[in-house]
Amino acid sequence: MTAAEPMQKLINDPANAVADSLRGFALAHASMVRLYESPCVLVRRDAPVQGKVTVISGSGSGHEPLNTGYVGRGMLDAACPGDIFTSPTPDQYLAAIDATHGGQGVVLIVKNYAGGVLNSEMAMELAAARAVELASVLVSDDVAVPDKARRRGLGGAVLVEKVAGAAADAGYTLEQVVAVSQRASNQVRSMGVALSSCTAPMLGRPTFRLPAGTMEVGVGIHGEAGRMRIETTSADAVVELLLEAVAADLELRPGERVLAMVTGLGGTPQQELYIVYNHLHRMLEAQGVVVERSLVGDFVTSLDMAGAAVTVLRLDDELLRLWDAPVWTPTLRW
Repeated sequence: MTAAEPMQKLINDPANAVADSLRGFALAHASMVRLYESPCVLVRRDAPVQGKVTVISGSGSGHEPLNTGYVGRGMLDAACPGDIFTSPTPDQYLAAIDATHGGQGVVLIVKNYAGGVLNSEMAMELAAARAVELASVLVSDDVAVPDKARRRGLGGAVLVEKVAGAAADAGYTLEQVVAVSQRASNQVRSMGVALSSCTAPMLGRPTFRLPAGTMEVGVGIHGEAGRMRIETTSADAVVELLLEAVAADLELRPGERVLAMVTGLGGTPQQELYIVYNHLHRMLEAQGVVVERSLVGDFVTSLDMAGAAVTVLRLDDELLRLWDAPVWTPTLRW
């Protein structure tokens, strides 16, 4: 897309794209969620649910269905959607706490991005005056970043939020919800590949450029640089690159059980995602790893970016039970 080309998007005013989308989302899923607009938070329809730990997550918009699509029974009590690729404000977190706290404490699921970490910490400090017991769980599963302290949150966020929500609904205490959610976070790894950039409505042009015939391996969901830029190759070769890094960092061993997820980044057809999953599943089995559960689709995206990410969670009996527990949200339902 050149500067002279019009932006091809189904939007009205770019400045209102997030608000318009959230209003439509709340109308489409009115039996599950309620939308508060000032400040903007999305909460489960029956909130606050008394007598259980509250689970809240936030991130910039543009990654849908993260996090709004995971609000509901068995998962999140509230989501705080920031502007596109912008962390939610402390005021949003405080509003979510006020709207959903059920008397047993609050867990914030935080992706490891500087703005998100800072704003969630500020919210926790400000919430201290509310006499609400608060804790947080950090998700940093993107192995494309060598420095573990700086690793970004990616597909693992969905799995950690599901575990946290199931534990809270099962009556776990705040400390127990934090412990099992952090264990899930510690046992999940992800890595993605981009075949194109994405176009943010307010920017009106691609956020980065990929030369024709190339792909970015290890890209972040905001267009951050990856591990390497390579010539376009087959889906199987891409999966091998991603899984090699994920499995090595997770130190997967034969006989271990996993949940394997492939998420599109917003602009890749399901047909291609299942091609990716086919080789991922077969590679894990060839390594002697037991694929107990799977998830394929668009779960953590980057607007209209073409590409996909692979996520592997090492399972144990408790994590598997919490994953299988009933969930009823706009995106995940069983």
